Amino acid sequence: MKKTNSNHTVAEQNGLNMHDCLAFLDSQIANPSVGLPKEIFYFISRNTPMVNVDLLIKDENGRTLLGWRDDQFAGMGWHVLGGIVRFKENLADRVRKVAETEIGVAVEFDPEPVAVNPVICKHDNRGHFISILFKCFLYGKYVPNNKGLSNQDPGFLQWHDVCPKNLVRVHEMYKKYI
Repeated sequence: MKKTNSNHTVAEQNGLNMHDCLAFLDSQIANPSVGLPKEIFYFISRNTPMVNVDLLIKDENGRTLLGWRDDQFAGMGWHVLGGIVRFKENLADRVRKVAETEIGVAVEFDPEPVAVNPVICKHDNRGHFISILFKCFLYGKYVPNNKGLSNQDPGFLQWHDVCPKNLVRVHEMYKKYI
């Protein structure tokens, strides 16, 4: 809580009660286990590291499934699919949920992480992560459902035999695994 010279918080000096401010924020979050409103998520991500899982999805041919990304935080390029761990969610459940959400099917995965990396970006929103990489497997002839997407649309999925040159910068730490 930020204090001023008079030993009062900035909120108190502006006629705000910190308890009421926090109660209001709590009232804006329907279910933190499902996710947070964007503005609250950004506020939290400016003030504390976020924990996320990344899925290194391989097939029996050694190819890696990557998604196309184009946003203000990661930039444009191929990325390893992943997601932020929700409140009171274990890592295995987040891996399953990311697979379901991102590719529409379940994956087998090694419960032991391949890597744990701190990620600190120049920007403040979504600027600090602890990224946990899990090796995942999709056997058979999984074909991404890219219905209605071009290969430059966010969310487009593609198998890669080698690491693409246009991997998003934040995932360059994963080159040796792809």
